[in-house]
Amino acid sequence: MRRSLIALLAAGTLFAQQAGDIPVFRAESNLVILNVFARSKDGKPVENLSANDFTVSEDGKPQKIAVFEFQRLEGPATQGAVTLEAAPAAAQAQLRTRAQQMMEGAKRFRDKRLIVLFFDMSSLETIDQVRALQSAEDYLHKQMAPEDVVSIMSFGTKLQTVEEFTSDKDRLIEALKRFKPGEASDFAQQGETEVDSSDTAAFALDETEFNIFNTDRRLSALETAATSLMALPEKKALVYFSSGVSKTGSENESQLRSTLNAAVRSNVSFYPVDVRGLMALPPGGDASVGASSGSGLFSGRTQNRQRESFNSQQDTLDTLASETGGKALIDSNDLTQGIRMAQNDISSYYILGYYSSNPNRDGRYRKVDVKLAPALQAKIDYRNGYYADKEFKDFNSSEKEKQLEDALLLGDPVTDLPLALEVNHFKLSSGRWFIPVAVKLPGSAVPLRKKGGAETTDFDFIGEVRDEKGAKISAVRDAIKVKLPETGALARRSLVYDTGFTLGSGKYKIKLLVRENQTGRMGTFETGFTVPADKSTVATEPLISSLVLASQRESVTAAVGVADRRAARSQRNHPLVHDNQKLVPSVTRVFRRDQTLYVYLEVYDPGVVTDSRKPSVAATVGFYVGNKKVFESAAVRINDWLDGRGKTVPLQLQLPLKDLSPGNYSTQVNIVDEAGRRFAFQRANVVILADAPAQGAN
Repeated sequence: MRRSLIALLAAGTLFAQQAGDIPVFRAESNLVILNVFARSKDGKPVENLSANDFTVSEDGKPQKIAVFEFQRLEGPATQGAVTLEAAPAAAQAQLRTRAQQMMEGAKRFRDKRLIVLFFDMSSLETIDQVRALQSAEDYLHKQMAPEDVVSIMSFGTKLQTVEEFTSDKDRLIEALKRFKPGEASDFAQQGETEVDSSDTAAFALDETEFNIFNTDRRLSALETAATSLMALPEKKALVYFSSGVSKTGSENESQLRSTLNAAVRSNVSFYPVDVRGLMALPPGGDASVGASSGSGLFSGRTQNRQRESFNSQQDTLDTLASETGGKALIDSNDLTQGIRMAQNDISSYYILGYYSSNPNRDGRYRKVDVKLAPALQAKIDYRNGYYADKEFKDFNSSEKEKQLEDALLLGDPVTDLPLALEVNHFKLSSGRWFIPVAVKLPGSAVPLRKKGGAETTDFDFIGEVRDEKGAKISAVRDAIKVKLPETGALARRSLVYDTGFTLGSGKYKIKLLVRENQTGRMGTFETGFTVPADKSTVATEPLISSLVLASQRESVTAAVGVADRRAARSQRNHPLVHDNQKLVPSVTRVFRRDQTLYVYLEVYDPGVVTDSRKPSVAATVGFYVGNKKVFESAAVRINDWLDGRGKTVPLQLQLPLKDLSPGNYSTQVNIVDEAGRRFAFQRANVVILADAPAQGAN
């Protein structure tokens, strides 16, 4: 097929790149900090060790300990100072700032236990917000130890540091009382463009369209929080209050790994707390859930989906804890127990630091080994490796290609460039499905260079599809140059790259990496998807394709960049191309009231009317707020087959959005195979924003 880039008008507010206001937290050296817990056979901390009692190696090569400190969290505080040995002479200028930060942090937080209370208000119902805040206040009143130093962070529509590290209980309790439960629940302030001036404003980019439906925004907030704590060499515990991490089916799994790796590098352990506590799920849902329709309640499918959804929300919490050395509190009504687990885990420990002898910033994993002198009988715990930083420079063509291929295989994904990805499936014939893939990039995140009266840039795309066993099934590699005749046009648009694969039924995983070649910034998106069986597994439901929602149709020749112009004729077989017009998936599913919503899906092998041998398939589109239907379209009935595609019925609907108020909706497309007496439905969440401002308006 023809792989191309299409420039789309932004669906929401203009994407504004706030690069000048974004702090970037970077280690200014190859200094590696380890928190080492040394315990005797009876579990008590082993004290009075020196740097000479430890040996450190990285990838099997001995390393010289340059930083050594003991943090006593039990018993009287020590008055010792940090030992900071001289770094290699060539690196001293680079390391000065980092060393100063460490020295200041060591003086301020000597013999202190650092705990961050992180409230994910975007995932909590109002009653759960109240419970989370109350449990934190109970901990501060009754269980906060003299050596505890606490910081408070929150995430609603942006990440904020509500209170810096302090041991002042009254100050912390006052900060908790400033929260207003209910105001920061999910989508409460969608479309907000204000950029916070706090240290964590790096997450508050005005990429509204890319954040509203992306579960990754919560993981990104956690990553930013962990990275902001990197300057402190002490062990940090981040207690994450949430109601699980809900999944929409289009999550970027690379973001989860990037968050975990950032926490490990920053010596942060996550202690997730499921604020919902112990829950008993009644079959079909409780009183807050609408009544189930169809046979799912009686066959058990509804209950199974309900349990799978609940378990998947907690799976991510377990992963955050286990991969960073923390613990998850799940199915417990005593929420303060989550904070106590962090207290109990962080006992006295040693801070060891060394300047890695490997200067390469290649993003590869490096194994760390710490040993005690043989005469000492103690068990030590520490992080046993880390991913090196990544740096992108000007390479020759072969080096650029190798860098791209290596980046795709890195265990530490690159997430500098924001992406959104949508995978769909359409049946071509028995055993063959076409899988179109659309990748969306915000234009404001892409730097341009001027060439004559136009602006240009170029991208590299590389990706692969693997099956359940990890075998590579298909791959894509494209280089696309973008040329925009209008100066400043890209800041008001987004770019959509499309490609596709032909696959059989089964479960797959796709990983795609994009590099823009002005600055070398990269973005990785990884997600799983399922290609259904050739026939419906449920007798009462017809087999249907993916649901595609869009706000624009573009001519197949309107692309601002293509990978292969000679392959343009292949677009005629693309399921989303009709009459030389291509339906461009929204991907982020964010629309404006002044746009038209295009809905497309296909029905396969429906029943036929006896006399004409033609199908009779009807469809409607409904919009719901909670369980209340606020709009339903008129029915569209199709009685013809799709040319050249066998027994396939195309369903195309167009809905002006001007009569719907801005907000968050659940959209349901109802399909009725009238001749076959079967029905099915497809659901998707959408956000509708206000009309675009008039040209020249403030």
